[in-house]
Amino acid sequence: MSDLNIGLIGSGRIGQVHAGSIADTKGASLAWICDPFIEGAEKLAAEFGGKVTTNPEDVFSAGDVDVIVVASPTPTHLDMIDRAIDAGIHVLCEKPIDLDIAKVEQLRDKANAANVHIAIGFNRRFDPQFESINKRVAAGELGTLEQLVILSRDPGPAPRAYIAVSGGIFRDMTIHDFDMARYFVPDIVEVFAAGANVFSEDIKAENDYDSVSVTMKGRNGEIVVVVNSRHSAYGYDQRLEAFGSDGMLFAHNISPTTVQKYDASGTSNGEPFIDAFLVRYAVSYRRELALFLDGIRDGKNYNPTFDDGRAALILADAATESARTGKTVSVDGKL
Repeated sequence: MSDLNIGLIGSGRIGQVHAGSIADTKGASLAWICDPFIEGAEKLAAEFGGKVTTNPEDVFSAGDVDVIVVASPTPTHLDMIDRAIDAGIHVLCEKPIDLDIAKVEQLRDKANAANVHIAIGFNRRFDPQFESINKRVAAGELGTLEQLVILSRDPGPAPRAYIAVSGGIFRDMTIHDFDMARYFVPDIVEVFAAGANVFSEDIKAENDYDSVSVTMKGRNGEIVVVVNSRHSAYGYDQRLEAFGSDGMLFAHNISPTTVQKYDASGTSNGEPFIDAFLVRYAVSYRRELALFLDGIRDGKNYNPTFDDGRAALILADAATESARTGKTVSVDGKL
């Protein structure tokens, strides 16, 4: 089976992760790297191969590109998806689709009618721990799912310049957890959120929160709780608990090793948790790409869709409204 040629849009931090995934994925070949800052593209090309350009049109019109991976800034995402559809090129786009739900709605019909595969990069669905819990819940191992708790805390906040254009914590950070919530409870009907500023004056100055919690209700009464913080003294905190009528499944954090120390000062003393999401979710990024390519080859879909990205943004907007107003926001029938 011949390789699928991939054009990478964006050579920043996420672009570098995707370039590594392409290099590690059987049946994938990095053909193009596009970035307005050509030095970044050239650096990736020197490591992984591929032609470089500052103009996305070079990639879309090249004639040798089967797949586009969009790792450029959020304001470019919809345009890149639209161009990929017109060019007949499959597209895997980083989250979020956009910060403006109205713009997403404008492209929705075209995206859903497209003859190419469109996937949104909610890679956490492909984390082996979370995927295992999801499959076991779906198989009925817990009986009826009653509660889902998602804990997600970053080691430290992004730079203020990033926070300023991020769209806020719900659209930037929690949006992964909104998708994870829908992975388990697809039909969410209401959202209540609270936000606080407890440690970052920079984030507060940008009219954003550094700490939030979200409570959502599913149509069948399931309760989903998300807890986020922009900092965590002990590393990247990523846990998930699924509780049902017949038991509970829980995914712990991951440490660099499983070594623990026991002595007079304490027991079970281990290393801090992994402190970077690019390391914590390296496996899931690679599985995300591999399954996307498998779906292209066999005509099936294994990845979050354009509508999944739209639904996560609707939940993010509802959480933003709820945190500002203190009211529960209905999303019944909107997802």
